[in-house]
Amino acid sequence: MATATAVKTKASTQSKPPVFRWSGKTKGGEVRSGEMEAVDSAAVEARLRQMGLEPTKVRRKLGEISLKLPGLGGVTTKDLVVFTRQFSVMIDAGLPLVQALDIIGTQADNPEFRKILLTVKTRVESGSTFADALGEHPKVFDELFVQLIRAGEVGGILDTILQRLGAYIEKNEKLRRRVKGAMTYPVIVLCISFAVVGVLIGKVVPTFEKMFKDMGGALPGPTQFLVDLSHGFVSSWYLFLGIPIAVVAGFITVTRKGRGQEIWHATLLKLPLFGSLVQKTAVARFTRTLGTMLSSGVPILDALDIVARSAGNRVIEKAVLHVRAKISEGKNIAGPLADVKVFPPMVVQMIGVGEATGAMDTMLGKVADFYDDEVDVAVSAITSMIEPVMMVFLGGTVGFFMIAMYLPIFSMAGGIK
Repeated sequence: MATATAVKTKASTQSKPPVFRWSGKTKGGEVRSGEMEAVDSAAVEARLRQMGLEPTKVRRKLGEISLKLPGLGGVTTKDLVVFTRQFSVMIDAGLPLVQALDIIGTQADNPEFRKILLTVKTRVESGSTFADALGEHPKVFDELFVQLIRAGEVGGILDTILQRLGAYIEKNEKLRRRVKGAMTYPVIVLCISFAVVGVLIGKVVPTFEKMFKDMGGALPGPTQFLVDLSHGFVSSWYLFLGIPIAVVAGFITVTRKGRGQEIWHATLLKLPLFGSLVQKTAVARFTRTLGTMLSSGVPILDALDIVARSAGNRVIEKAVLHVRAKISEGKNIAGPLADVKVFPPMVVQMIGVGEATGAMDTMLGKVADFYDDEVDVAVSAITSMIEPVMMVFLGGTVGFFMIAMYLPIFSMAGGIK
C-alpha cells in the first residue's frame, strides 16, 4: 500500500515539469531571456540551441508564495486594454511576436499579468500558436479574445485585430460601468435606510419606551407597534439579519443556473423600468461583439456561437442559438432574428440591410453606437426617477418613527389641556 502511495505521489509530482529561467544570446549578440518548462537544464539548453540561441544562464525557478487575498488582485480590464494597444503598435512596427511579448511581459505593472504574459511567450517559443497559448488562460483571455487573435494570425492582420480588440474592450467596459452605476445608487440608499432603521429600533425606541412607562397610560397604535418591533429586534436580532441574508443567498443560488436562471432573465426583460435597460444593454453587446468578430474574418456560425455564450442573458443566448441554427440551414440572419421577437424591429431591419449590401459588420457597429447612447439615456432616466423615490422612502421611514415616538407626548399634552 505504501509503495502504491509513493508511486502515485511521484507520478503527480512529475506530471508537471519544473520551470527554468533562462537567458541567451542570438547570433547577432542580442540578449534574450524567459521561462521554459523542461525535465532538466540540459533539455532547456538543447531547446534554446534549436531556437538559434546560445544559452548563457539556465536556472530552475523556485516555488513562489502567493500572498494574494481573496477578491483582490487579478488582471483588470485596464491591463488587458493596455496590453492590446501596446502589442498592436509593436506588431505593426515589425517586432517579432516573441520579442514583443517579452518586452510587454517584463514591463507589465501587474505581477500576475506579467507572469501570464511570460508564460504565453514561453509557449510560443516552444512552437505553440499565439492563440493557443492565450487559450490556456481562459480567466484572462476569453474565447472571443482567443478567436479574434486566431483569425488575425490566419489572415496576417494581427495588428489590426489587436486595435479592434482594444476598442471593443474599452467600449464594453464603459457600457458595463454605466449599467453598474445605475444599479449601485438604489442599493446604497436601501442599505443606508436599513442601517438607519436598525439604529432607531435598537437604540432610540428603547430610550423613549422607558420614558413612556414613567408617564403611564396606553400607547397609541403606531408607538406600540414600534415598541413591540424593538423588543423583537433586540431579543432576536440574528433573525432580522439572518432571514434577509438567507433569502438573498437562496435567490442567488436558484437564479445562478438552470431553469431558475432562465425564468429570472426573462423576468428582467419584462420589468417596467429596468427591462428596457437590460434589453438595450444586451442589444449593444450583441451587435458590438458580432460586428467585431465579422469584421475580423471570423465565420458567422462561429461568431454567433461565441456571441451567444457571452450574452449574459439566457433568453438572449437561446435566441442567438436559434438564429445560428437557422443560418446553418441556409437562411439569412434577418428572418430568424425577427422570429425570436427579442431584438427591436429597427435592429432587425438594419441588420437585414447590412446583410443585403454586404456591409453587415459596419451596420452592426452603427447599431452598437446607437444603443450605447440609448443605454446612457436609459441610465439617466432611471437615476432621475429613482432619486426622488428613494429620498421619499427614506424620509417617510424616518418621519414615521419620529411621529410614532412623539404621539404619546402629544396625547399627554392634550389630556393636560
